Amino acid sequence: MKVLFVLTSHDELGDTGKKTGFWVEEFANPYYTLLDKGVEITVATPQGGKAPIDPSSTSPSAQTSDTERFYNDAEAQNVINNTIKLETINAEDFDAVFYPGGHGPLWDLANDETSIELIQSFNQQEKPIGFVCHAPAALKNVKNEAGEPLVKGKKVTGFTNSEEAAVQLTEIVPFLVEDMLKENGGIYSKEGDWKEYAVQDGNLITGQNPASSHLVAKKLYEMLK
Repeated sequence: MKVLFVLTSHDELGDTGKKTGFWVEEFANPYYTLLDKGVEITVATPQGGKAPIDPSSTSPSAQTSDTERFYNDAEAQNVINNTIKLETINAEDFDAVFYPGGHGPLWDLANDETSIELIQSFNQQEKPIGFVCHAPAALKNVKNEAGEPLVKGKKVTGFTNSEEAAVQLTEIVPFLVEDMLKENGGIYSKEGDWKEYAVQDGNLITGQNPASSHLVAKKLYEMLK
């Protein structure tokens, strides 16, 4: 089984002068969940090369056994430092795709034509497509075969407006994930802030926040089996 992970290349948190990127836990948990089951993982980014880590995700409160494993895993570090350029990827070569979050995807993956076309290809081939936390931002401009938003009429979740307010970035981000999913016709639902929550509708799997990454990975693997 081969799964493609798509990470952001964007590292600027709006015009705050602060850095962003992908959220370590949202990569690490699904990465090891699948890797330990023998899944072959390829990691790609829009620009290729080193994927930027969101500094907030390295704070002591954001650490788990999976993040600790990642920091001590030279092979995984090498994968993150040498990601493949997204434009070289063909959906036909993989069984599923997974997008970890962090704030970065709001700026690049939401509008990246290569990523948009890639998700559409995976969807047309009815392969599992998974997103967690801010990663559903990558679905913003993705269409279904009828030319309508892919999430229209589908059960979805993603980082909530209240969670964004809690991290005080409501005015900084280009758009709110919850609002975008609703505006695109998604049947949005959520649990309490920071609770584990993921929903599946057909081949589309979405998770609410960092705590939900394992649930998304688990659902993805169940589909692959």
